[in-house]
Amino acid sequence: MDRTQFFSPQAGRTIEAPASVTANFAIGDVVKHRMFDFRGVIFDIDPVFANSEEWYESIPEDIRPPREQPFYHLFAESDDSSYVAYVSQQNLLDDSVGGPVDHPQVDQVFEGFDAGRYRMRAALRH
Repeated sequence: MDRTQFFSPQAGRTIEAPASVTANFAIGDVVKHRMFDFRGVIFDIDPVFANSEEWYESIPEDIRPPREQPFYHLFAESDDSSYVAYVSQQNLLDDSVGGPVDHPQVDQVFEGFDAGRYRMRAALRH
């Protein structure tokens, strides 16, 4: 299997990943967590787990997701707060019918909410 490498600022190291990974969600999609009561908009995707070992080990072992799957960076919201979340693909569900996400950083990255998803600001697209 072909592999590729990328540097992860969160992990502080180079990560090896399959050259081809299938992500079920895209930047701008609105999703909700499968087990916990929060939702968010995806603003970045890692092809495999690319956070710190401390973060990974802090997840209880009985619900710790496998590393070899896409992980998503979300501008997340719950009933009482807004934050940035890092979630495995297996723990996300589509929430496009839930409406826009009320997170203070959404407008820095996205412009407009249409048909259940956000459109990235033109200046940030590449």
